[in-house]
Amino acid sequence: MSEQKKEGIILKALSGFYYVQCPDGELVTCRARGKFRYKKITPLVGDRVAITAQADGTGSLDEILPRRNFFQRPAVANIDQMVIIASGAIPVTDPFLVDRITALAESKDCEPIICINKWDLVQAEELYRIYTAAGFHTIKVSAETGQGIEELRTLLAGKISAFTGNSGVGKSSILNALEPDFGLATGEISEKLGRGRHTTRHVELFPVSGGLIADTPGFSAFDTDKGEIREKEVLQHAFREFRPYLDQCRFIGCAHVKEKGCAVLEALEEGKIQPSRHRSYVRLYELAKENKPWENP
Repeated sequence: MSEQKKEGIILKALSGFYYVQCPDGELVTCRARGKFRYKKITPLVGDRVAITAQADGTGSLDEILPRRNFFQRPAVANIDQMVIIASGAIPVTDPFLVDRITALAESKDCEPIICINKWDLVQAEELYRIYTAAGFHTIKVSAETGQGIEELRTLLAGKISAFTGNSGVGKSSILNALEPDFGLATGEISEKLGRGRHTTRHVELFPVSGGLIADTPGFSAFDTDKGEIREKEVLQHAFREFRPYLDQCRFIGCAHVKEKGCAVLEALEEGKIQPSRHRSYVRLYELAKENKPWENP
């Protein structure tokens, strides 16, 4: 047959070409059909797609299969989990940064994993306590000694993950600890996908530890300003430890900031919600309040 109908996942999108990995291992270089441009739909890295593959390794992208989620910057889709790298050593991670990213991830059905690196230098027990108490899978990691690397490797298997965190916390070191040949592997895949022909920064998915990881050159963290939760009514659901109390407040439409009869504030007083998490919620709520609904994209 000169052409075959297949399904696959976009590993890289660049300059109008979509590099689709099929289950049989074939990498097909696709152009999107004109209907996507007509409907103003942009296929994203991570999209599961239906394609028509030709015998010469090229093909056409026919359909985007239903997405689990998508992020604007970096432009990726179907991320199963967000691995948030933090550190108690220099540079010390501000919990507010972690809380912004966990809220963004939770609002998009993406499971956050908190990975506290440089444990060999500083045992950030308070950070570990905050996020385990909030119900997140939290790992003590040292890229230097290998502590926690096997636990993280197990969590990555079979999933599409994105790594994020403030600059200097050790994202690259952890990736190399997970996969010693990671740098070599990305180079080989990039060559196969045609990196070098273009200079544009782009997002790419690479195989690591039995899963796929979004490598996002130029971004040390997901751009939370672009992808911020813009509706204050939605924000409360992005803090998982608030959820058991949301329907127990005295007044409908409770903001959980300083209202009387607020079940969330009662849980905070009883030690069921961490103070730093609630402070982050209040800061994000104030930001969301400034949003004008008619300015939403």
